[in-house]
Amino acid sequence: METGLTHWGDIFVVIVYFCFVLGVGLWSLCRPNRGTTSGYFLAGRDMVWWPIGASLFASNIGSEHFIGLAGTGAASGIGMVAYEWISMPLVLMLGWIFLPVYLSAGVYTLPEYLQKRFGGQRLRVYLSVLSLVLYIVTKIAVCIYAGALFIQLSLGWDMYLSIVLLLAITAVYTVLGGLAAVIYTDTLQTAIMMIGSSILCGIGFVKIGGLEGLQERYMTAVPSVRVNNTTCGYPREDAFHIFRSLTNSDLPWIGTILQSSIGCVWYWCADQVIVQRALAARNLTHAKAGGILAGYLKILPLFFMIYPGMISRVLYADEVACVDAETCDRVCGNPGGCSNIAYPKLVLGLMPVGLRGLMMAVMMSAIMSSLTSIFNSSSTIFTMDLWRRFRSSASERELLLVGRVFIVFLCGVSIAWIPLVKSSAGGQLFVYIQAIQSYLGTAIGALFFTAIIWKRMNEKGAFFGILAGHTCGVIRMILDFVYPGPECGVADTRPAIVANMHYSYFGTLVIIVSVSVIVVVSLLTEPLPKERLDGMTWWTKVSGSRPKDTTLELTEINLEEKDGKCHTMNTTTSVDSQTIKSSDVGLPAPEDRPEKTGGGLCKRWVDLIMGRADEHAVNVNVQTQLTEDPKWQKVVNVNAVIGLCMVMFLFGYFG
Repeated sequence: METGLTHWGDIFVVIVYFCFVLGVGLWSLCRPNRGTTSGYFLAGRDMVWWPIGASLFASNIGSEHFIGLAGTGAASGIGMVAYEWISMPLVLMLGWIFLPVYLSAGVYTLPEYLQKRFGGQRLRVYLSVLSLVLYIVTKIAVCIYAGALFIQLSLGWDMYLSIVLLLAITAVYTVLGGLAAVIYTDTLQTAIMMIGSSILCGIGFVKIGGLEGLQERYMTAVPSVRVNNTTCGYPREDAFHIFRSLTNSDLPWIGTILQSSIGCVWYWCADQVIVQRALAARNLTHAKAGGILAGYLKILPLFFMIYPGMISRVLYADEVACVDAETCDRVCGNPGGCSNIAYPKLVLGLMPVGLRGLMMAVMMSAIMSSLTSIFNSSSTIFTMDLWRRFRSSASERELLLVGRVFIVFLCGVSIAWIPLVKSSAGGQLFVYIQAIQSYLGTAIGALFFTAIIWKRMNEKGAFFGILAGHTCGVIRMILDFVYPGPECGVADTRPAIVANMHYSYFGTLVIIVSVSVIVVVSLLTEPLPKERLDGMTWWTKVSGSRPKDTTLELTEINLEEKDGKCHTMNTTTSVDSQTIKSSDVGLPAPEDRPEKTGGGLCKRWVDLIMGRADEHAVNVNVQTQLTEDPKWQKVVNVNAVIGLCMVMFLFGYFG
């Protein structure tokens, strides 16, 4: 494939993009309270709805979507769009069901919620470690592979050099600015992705004669080199439909609907990357509105990613749709298929000078927005759930430092993971993503949903339920790796549970096993005391009109200097009964410290790297966050109904 970005115009566009991103990221460093855990990990809980919605979308839409969704569209049509459109009801579940409970519990992380809901430590540690492993093995690995693939195909640059450059720029504002920097840069990158993708989609449709031309020409887009006497290389007859055969299709419709809805509750309602943005909202109304905006934006991948992938197959069938192993290996280095090159091939084949640079910026936006989100959320989990367990007396300054250092560590792990991803990636990247999530993520969604709606659930039921679900999922995942799918035209000799049970059906089975074990074990063991449930379930949550009964206090630790040496100073403020308790957020107990004195070199460096706490900052108030203005509550409710109706229409029209 020819390489692009040799013209000065394209290079100039990319340079301008990097300057804008760094500018926005560094501008966000001017926000107050970057020197507190709430300011760094939750953006001071003061974000408004539109950057939250943009960040939710950008955190979800990574380079794996541009590469993977376009590749799946080229290979099998629009079926995978179900996973995108079901996001609308799922983000509504987050805003209307899950988030009020998380806010009521006053948590930074979701593993922390499990500890406060059930008591003990093993659930919190188990989920923390599992989340970090999932982020590294699936999200970071897949995002970096997809981004590296595009960069290598587009620029001809060395893969490692490209990734190191991206990670270095990403880490600068993520390490220094925390979640606020991530959310603001995500907002910019969402705009860039929308502009660039819409231009590419428009040029592509003009090239092939619009949607009617795509429907006609896609069905005849067959590679010239095929396996004799087989249907290999031919498009699916149901390529333009979502609802497909239950027995002999790549995406059986019942399994697809169940997995994209119930199976993805974990991703949209119980995953730290997504939930952390909602927790940063100024109040519940802003969080709901941000979720609705993200839901609307999730309608667009059909037009911005899947259709361009199908257009790429029409224009470059011999390369994108290759089925002969030797041909595929020559085209993209993957004998299993080259559908993953559909998007970069279209960019390099259609986009003129200048717009190629814009599309390079689009892909970099996708890579960086996903990585910053994962890095910040992973840092939050490691610092607040694991580090504090081993260092219970850690000061706030230490927690902030550990969070930043862990991001740097993740950057190193990401670079080291690239060879493993290159050797294990399949022909359809997005299918791989959904399969792994169905094996490992569905049990987490079942755990959190049951914990929120069922008061009788206890710690033993929760632990053994998620353990049973993950045992089933890991066994199936191992079988998938041991028995890979046969090439086109070759008889399938895999075990029946792999060959005949689609991953979407298996994900539903994992949910049934998890919930069954949770219910049985919980009923056979002692229930939790009633005081443990206060503020922790949908039925016992704090609301705008029902505060908790206990008096709470919030401790902040500010960075100070005395006699030229760095110190910390705790300030404890007693607040009303709706303010988050210091032990709930895991901050150290107050101590007497020296008074603030004049600044010095040490203080200036610390303020630059760690940020400064705003002395006049308002304490986080749970009741205030959960109180909704009746007028705006009606507005978001009406928009939620409109969004659901739009999704129902789309499923009916394209079904």
